[in-house]
Amino acid sequence: MPPAPIEEPLRVVAVTYSPGDALQGFLDSLAEATTRPVEVVLADNGSTDGIPQQAARQRADVRFLPTGGNVGYGAAANAGLAGLESGYALVANPDVRFEPGSVDELLAAARRWPRAATVGPAIRTPDGELYPSARDLPELSTGIGHAALGWVWPANPWTARYRREREAPRERTAGWLSGSCFLVDVAAFWSVGGFDPGYFMYFEDVDLAERLGRRGWLHVYAPSAVVVHEGGHATRREPHRMQRVHHTSALRYLSGQHPGRVNAPLRTALRAGLGARMLVSYVSGRVAAGARFQRGAEDLH
Repeated sequence: MPPAPIEEPLRVVAVTYSPGDALQGFLDSLAEATTRPVEVVLADNGSTDGIPQQAARQRADVRFLPTGGNVGYGAAANAGLAGLESGYALVANPDVRFEPGSVDELLAAARRWPRAATVGPAIRTPDGELYPSARDLPELSTGIGHAALGWVWPANPWTARYRREREAPRERTAGWLSGSCFLVDVAAFWSVGGFDPGYFMYFEDVDLAERLGRRGWLHVYAPSAVVVHEGGHATRREPHRMQRVHHTSALRYLSGQHPGRVNAPLRTALRAGLGARMLVSYVSGRVAAGARFQRGAEDLH
C-alpha cells in the first residue's frame, strides 16, 4: 500500500505581549485539541517577560516572530498569517485554553460550511460561564442601546438582541465571531486584505466579519468546540488606555458604516457620545466593565 499522505501542519497564530504563565497553558492544551500537526507562530508585540522566546526555544513546533513593536492585534495577526495562501489557520489569544478535541471540532464544522470564512467555538470564562461570542453586527439602534444601558441594565432588549444571548447554543451563522479564538479560511481572509491594521485593538474582528460578509462569506458558531478564555490582561495592565482604544475603535467602525457628507452630523454625534462614555468609564468601574452577560437556560446543562 502507498504511504498515507503527510498532513500539512495547521498554523496557529497567537499575538503575544508579555503573556506570562498563560502561554504554557495555551500550548499544553493545544496538544490535546487536535490530531493534526501544528505550527504555532507567536506574533510578538514587544514582550518583556521572555516567555514567548523561551517557548520557541523549548518547543520545536513554536516559532517566535517579533513584529518590531506594539503594532496592535490585527497587524500582528496579519504578520503571523503571512505566507499562507489557502487552507485553514487558527487565530487565538495566548490566554485561551483548549478543551480536548476542540480544534478538530472547528475543522469539522468548517467542512460542513464550505462558505464559512470564520468558525468560532463556545467560549467559557474560567468560572464556566458561557460568553456571548457570536453576535450580530452592531447597528445604530442596538449599538446605542447596548452602550448606553448595558452597564446599568444588562438584560435590556438591545444588548440581548445584539449579543443573541437568549438563544440556546447551537451551530449557526453569526454577524461576527470573537477574534479571541477562531478558525479562518486563509484565502477568504486575504481576499479582503486581512485585518485592518488601523484598529490597534477591539473591533478588528467586527470589521473583518463585515467586509467578508459583504463578499458572501459566512461566520459560523460551532459550540461543539469549547475553549476557556481568561481575558482582560491588557485591560488590567492599562485600564484607561484600553478604554480609550475601545471607544476609538468603536467610533472608527461606526463612522466607517456611515460615510459621506450627509452623515457628517451623525458621525459628530457618535464622536460626542462615545467620548462622553469614555470619560465616564475612567471613573466608573461599572461603565468600564460594560454589560454583564446573562446566564440563561443554555448554561444549565
